[in-house]
Amino acid sequence: MARIAGVDLPENKRIDIGLTYIFGIGRSNVVKIIEETKVAADKRIKDLTEEEINKLQKSVEQFKVEGDLRQEIEQNIKRLEEIGSYRGIRHRKGLPVRGQRTRSNARTKRGKRKTVGTVRKEVAQPSAAPVSKPGEVKK
Repeated sequence: MARIAGVDLPENKRIDIGLTYIFGIGRSNVVKIIEETKVAADKRIKDLTEEEINKLQKSVEQFKVEGDLRQEIEQNIKRLEEIGSYRGIRHRKGLPVRGQRTRSNARTKRGKRKTVGTVRKEVAQPSAAPVSKPGEVKK
């Protein structure tokens, strides 16, 4: 199993797909990496030699990936919240940040629907005297 940037890559995937399992490496970055290392893109990860894995590792190190990238993103969000920007407030409230509508959608950010209803009059005001049914004898 090939391990690049602290991530175990799936053995049966092609290199161009397997590299996207690394956080911060997308399809466009994969094209750059493969072009730079001159490794065949259609090769399976289990078929890579140690030399090819080392080339890929060095090429991936040029990008900010995994923990460093996550930390930078987290710091950016924290900075926005501290300065009180609109985006920071939206992050803090857990609402969509990029202008999406929230009236009918945004279920992913807002969570499961909670129905808010009104209380009926009969339930809200219980009757003072108990009502007897017809044919019932009072004791």
